[in-house]
Amino acid sequence: MILVIFKIMVLRLVFVRHGLSSFNEKGLIQGRTNESKLTKVGYEQAKSAGEVLNSLNFNEIYSSPLLRAAETAKTIEKSLKNDFEIKYDKNLLEVDLEQWTGLTITDIKKNYRDSYSIWKTNPEKLFLRKKDQTIYHPIQELFSQAERFIDHIQKHHLNNENQNILIIAHNAILRCLILNLINRPHKGFRKLRLDNASISILNISNFNNSIKTQIECINQTSHLNQNIPPKIGDSRIILVRHGETDWNKEGRFQGQIDIPLNTKGRDQARKASEYLKDLDFKKAYSSSMQRPFETAKIILDKNKIKIQKIRELIEISHGLWEGKLEEEIKIKWPKTLESWHSKPEDVTMPEGESIKQVSERSILAWEVICKSQNADDITLLVAHDAVNKTLICNILGLSFSNIWMIKQGNGGITVIDIFNDPEKDNVISALNITNHLGEIIDITASGAL
Repeated sequence: MILVIFKIMVLRLVFVRHGLSSFNEKGLIQGRTNESKLTKVGYEQAKSAGEVLNSLNFNEIYSSPLLRAAETAKTIEKSLKNDFEIKYDKNLLEVDLEQWTGLTITDIKKNYRDSYSIWKTNPEKLFLRKKDQTIYHPIQELFSQAERFIDHIQKHHLNNENQNILIIAHNAILRCLILNLINRPHKGFRKLRLDNASISILNISNFNNSIKTQIECINQTSHLNQNIPPKIGDSRIILVRHGETDWNKEGRFQGQIDIPLNTKGRDQARKASEYLKDLDFKKAYSSSMQRPFETAKIILDKNKIKIQKIRELIEISHGLWEGKLEEEIKIKWPKTLESWHSKPEDVTMPEGESIKQVSERSILAWEVICKSQNADDITLLVAHDAVNKTLICNILGLSFSNIWMIKQGNGGITVIDIFNDPEKDNVISALNITNHLGEIIDITASGAL
């Protein structure tokens, strides 16, 4: 599978949530108050984020004008290669939770029981009253605010190739920005997680006058001495894409041809193992193909739990395309290849599968795995590019037609927190973490599956 629509990155958006604030520390709702200040820990977190972001050449920095974000932005800016005049934008303000500001969750549960239930299960439907008793919908208004900021960014930066834009803001507004960029999936607000001073990266390109978005990573926290975020669910699943193969490196469609890892692929698996060494895996699953199975064995290292092979998690069948380079495919199947890049949901590979078929079988396997989770289980699952993408789309509430929005690097790590409560959606706590392989940017092979 080749991401041709993202071959030339036009605009990279780097999102950073502000460092730990005084209200975060006390467990208070902050909203738009400016009384919440950056703590000593928050300044240290911002400095650490700046040090790792120094490897990127930024063209512009935008920040929320609220103090906790502004101080985070100033601290990060000091670590960067160039001097910047930070642009403070009111469209990066945090969600307005006027009557809840300064309260604890316990206070809100007690005094606003029904509203809190909506806030936790379907926040887009939440309505509150202002001091003048006017009713407003905080998250709906925040999505509109996010849309205005995105329109500004695209208007001023999208036509300038290879720009890096740094955006420092708050938990809720950053989620709305990310979700707007991926077509605002149903009930997506509670399906993403952004920790204090975490780094998330999205790529935007203009291809054939159509704007495309790709999530490169979500919620990187390794610069905070925290390889992956702490568990928030009843259990969690660590989803990994297999290490590199020679065919990945060559850009050759491999699909269900059982190509083994190459030397670099085994090294990627070892680095993933080192990165995840503090996790006590209780269960492990793999596609039945050798490249993910070998990746899983290397990651588990001395942990001798049995790796259960699941055939439903094998890679998409590219049919007659398997073993071929894109240049070869373009000669015989030019229209099908073009459709695969632009509307993958419309394509069934010649003598192969459709992405719909891959999604259906992968989700069935995923649901069986989730149902087998016990309290506090940490489970390893290693599979393939297309399989992982369809699973992540499903968790986020996206159609399988949106697979190109998701990046899965060889050896990349995605963390999903699983909840037993049917009222709670599973949460992607980190997506496509690859910094253990060298850089904050995913530099793994961009070739075929």
